[in-house]
Amino acid sequence: MEFVPGPAVHRVLCADCGTPIVPNSANLCVACLRNTVDITEGIPKQSSVSFCRNCERFLSPPQTWTLARPESQELLAICLKRLKGLNKVRLTEAHFIWTEPHSKRLRVSLTIQKEVLTSTILEQIFEIEYLVQHGQCPDCTKLAAKNTWKALVQVRQKVSHKRTFLYLEQLILKHGTQKDTISVKEVRDGLDFFYSQRSHAIKMVEFLAGVVPVRSKGSEQLLSTDTHSGTANYKFTYSVEIVPICKDDLVCIPLKLARQLSNISPLTICTRVGNSFQLLDPTTLQTCEISAQVYWRAPFVSLATVTDLVEFTILDVEPSGTVRGKWVSADAQVAMSGAFKSHGSYGDQDAIMDHESSSLSTQIFHTRTHLGAILQPGDTALGYHLSNANFNSDDFSSLPSSRIPDVILVKKTYPNRRKKNKTRNWKLRSIAKEAGEEGETGAGRGVVGRMGGRDQKKVEEDYELFLQDLEEDPELRGTVNLYAAKDTKMRDATDGARKKGGQYGMDVDEMDTSHTTVANGDEQDAEEEADFPAVKLEELLEEFDEMTLGDSEDS
Repeated sequence: MEFVPGPAVHRVLCADCGTPIVPNSANLCVACLRNTVDITEGIPKQSSVSFCRNCERFLSPPQTWTLARPESQELLAICLKRLKGLNKVRLTEAHFIWTEPHSKRLRVSLTIQKEVLTSTILEQIFEIEYLVQHGQCPDCTKLAAKNTWKALVQVRQKVSHKRTFLYLEQLILKHGTQKDTISVKEVRDGLDFFYSQRSHAIKMVEFLAGVVPVRSKGSEQLLSTDTHSGTANYKFTYSVEIVPICKDDLVCIPLKLARQLSNISPLTICTRVGNSFQLLDPTTLQTCEISAQVYWRAPFVSLATVTDLVEFTILDVEPSGTVRGKWVSADAQVAMSGAFKSHGSYGDQDAIMDHESSSLSTQIFHTRTHLGAILQPGDTALGYHLSNANFNSDDFSSLPSSRIPDVILVKKTYPNRRKKNKTRNWKLRSIAKEAGEEGETGAGRGVVGRMGGRDQKKVEEDYELFLQDLEEDPELRGTVNLYAAKDTKMRDATDGARKKGGQYGMDVDEMDTSHTTVANGDEQDAEEEADFPAVKLEELLEEFDEMTLGDSEDS
């Protein structure tokens, strides 16, 4: 094979330094060309970016505040917008150079190209340093000031507990409805949400109407007007009232409304609350849905709430055969919890079973329940004791005595597990950061119960009941976000204060044993219920970095 040499490479000397180079239109080497022409001229080597420490957002010119993570594409775009002169060159590559987080500096490496002479393109790499300047965005400025709101949503529920607002807080957090709220204030019967725009308040009212049965009305107040331009400044207020019917409440429907609802028995219990609430007749398993519009035509209140529930021991359960969904009708024999324990006057004799005694505490009751699928002899259930109840209700008084049972069972309970005071492996988020702050999602005490005072103990009990409802009701757990708690500590049984969590972490309480009666040492050593509905690991969300869910427990 004959060798064919390649074409000769002609070289010329650089006009400045005399280095042999490939001929080009400038007849200059790259080093001399850079010394002669600076393509970075007009681009500042130092600049600054504005950062709001309260909401952790950066200013994106001209007036937009954007949430951006360190060394993210969003932050890089904000940095490039701050540079002047980039429109005169071609940007080929840009990336961050690592710096210490506490240095308040950002370093960006840029690669640009520019045509300097005829058909001669020069490429250059250089660095730009940004100074992070702390300031306040307009939203945080309004939050720090007083009386700067433009729209107010007043949420009220005329009940004696706060469990509805504890649940409502979790729904707001799950759907991210709190992001436009500039302030949250607790009042006697509910919460006040403050907004900087009317549209944000209307959005909150629409959200509330979709998750709970409510009625709302709006009003406006004229602050100022300009007769020359025809503009006016208003403050808007929206009043939202939630139906005073809660889950597991005992309800007596007015007779006229009960006939309209498929002639259901007036004496029912509430099994679910959404944008409407569902009532169940435990004797026939007949259910009905009552919407907010139907309820407010003829409002009524509940006869008793979960604080009036009494513990009963299941003696015998016999299913009657009627099944509707998850409800199974059954005939049950029950007695009040602790009715058949040994009395001190009888020494070590066997327990007494005097169901013929006139005392209601040792009497056996026969009732029909909807919990036939989960109740077994020996279990403990919570129910309403109607034998000696006295309700101030005309609808209840009009019922014939033959249609009023002695006992209405509501739900199964697990007293042995509650006595153990075991730490929960999950926690909740809260809207408020600290007890003295209003607005911004954060840690510590929730937005409900920050007023303190004599009602603080009642709020603590309501919070514990709410946590127990989440544990025992999988359907209710599916509507909120639960987060894994790694180092959760339980408070002492005599301590009434809650432990504070980290950012986005709601306080985690211990189990409340106020409803549990401990008679002797044998009950304290009782085995836990095997069917206790523990929260599974797959139901919990991890502690993501952007949420900063770290706990700061008090030692």
